[in-house]
Amino acid sequence: MKKWNEAELHLRHADSRIAGIMERAGPCELIRNEGGFAGLSSSIIGQQLSNHVANIIRERFRKLFENDKPDPEVLLNLDDSILRSVGLSFQKIKYLRGLASWVESGELDFSALEKMTDEQAMQTLIQVHGIGRWTAEMYLLFTLNRPDLLPLGDAAIEAAMKRLYDLPEKDWKDPAIQIAEKWRPWRSVACWYLYQYHGMQKNEDAPK
Repeated sequence: MKKWNEAELHLRHADSRIAGIMERAGPCELIRNEGGFAGLSSSIIGQQLSNHVANIIRERFRKLFENDKPDPEVLLNLDDSILRSVGLSFQKIKYLRGLASWVESGELDFSALEKMTDEQAMQTLIQVHGIGRWTAEMYLLFTLNRPDLLPLGDAAIEAAMKRLYDLPEKDWKDPAIQIAEKWRPWRSVACWYLYQYHGMQKNEDAPK
C-alpha cells in the first residue's frame, strides 16, 4: 500500500477542515485499483449509474471472460446479445468495443500513460469515444494514483465541497479551486478525504 504520510502532514497544517475529516477517517487508503482494459471497462460501465447497479453489471460482465479478466480481443468477438444480457446499454457496448479496438491496435498504450504528465494522459484517454474527462480523471486518481488531481466534475466532490466550505449552489467552482490551492501538491489525497466526508454525511443523513 502506498503511504501518504507527507501528504497527510501537509494537509493537516494547510486546512483545518480537511484535518477534521482526517481525525475521523484515519490514514489515507488511496491505493492503485485494477488498470488497463479491465480498469477502464469498469469505469465506462459505471458511468451515470449508482455504485450498487454498476457493481452488479461489472460482476456479470467479468463472468464473460476467462478467470473473470476482461480481454479486448474476446470482447470484440462477443455478440451484442451476450453483452446486453449482462445489463449493458447499446451505447456502453459501443464505447467498450471502441476501447477494445484502441487497445488491440496499440493506439492506447497503458504503459506509456504511466510516463505522461497528468494532462497528457487525460488528453490521450479522452480521444477514445466514451471516455470523457471525468472517466480519465478517475483512472489517473484511482489507478495511477497521481497525487495532485482535482476532479471538480465528480458529483461527490462537488457535494462535499459545497457542504464542508458552505459554497454557493451555483458558481461554486472558482472558490473551490482557490480553496484547493493550499492542498497542492496533494489535491488527490484531499479529494480522497472529501470522498470519505461525503460518505459520512450520507450515512448521517440516512433514516434510522
